[in-house]
Amino acid sequence: MKCTDCNNRECITGKDCTDIADELEYTGKDLVSMKASAAIEARYYMKKTRLEEIILYAKEMGYHKLGIAFCIGLAKEAETVARILGQDFDVHSVCCKVCGVDKEDYELEKIHTEQFEATCNPLGQARVLNDCDTDLNLIVGLCIGHDTLFTKHSRAPVTTFIVKDRVLAHNPAGAIYSRYYLKKRFGLEE
Repeated sequence: MKCTDCNNRECITGKDCTDIADELEYTGKDLVSMKASAAIEARYYMKKTRLEEIILYAKEMGYHKLGIAFCIGLAKEAETVARILGQDFDVHSVCCKVCGVDKEDYELEKIHTEQFEATCNPLGQARVLNDCDTDLNLIVGLCIGHDTLFTKHSRAPVTTFIVKDRVLAHNPAGAIYSRYYLKKRFGLEE
């Protein structure tokens, strides 16, 4: 499949371009999640921010304990998110540098070679939030790759609130919205 190359996108009107539709069925918690998502979209389309949608989704799902796995570079943002979510939920949070593991223990490249540098620890973050028995975990600015490991090892479902992008003020979509950047960096015209 290469849906990005499709010009008519007839799936929006019900066309099935695959052979898998009959094999898929939403049941149990998956169906509950789909109903919650559809309700939020239908009721609040273009009216709520991502943070407000996360709150609505967690309530619709009956979640009580939320976890935040955050990058130390976004500690202030994570603190603010925790304070907001704490108005409605029991919130647990864990920093990326949890356990203070030395990068040299795993022969990882360092930013500053002459000094101790703690590695990010997405498995540690997942373990801490798993031990808290969270219902839903939020990612706040985890590095690329670390976010995938955290998601893989989290027992609770994971959603991303902030994607780290140091160059574009944590707005990675900015790279594709800037005509200048598209042309200069990727050689693409609009």
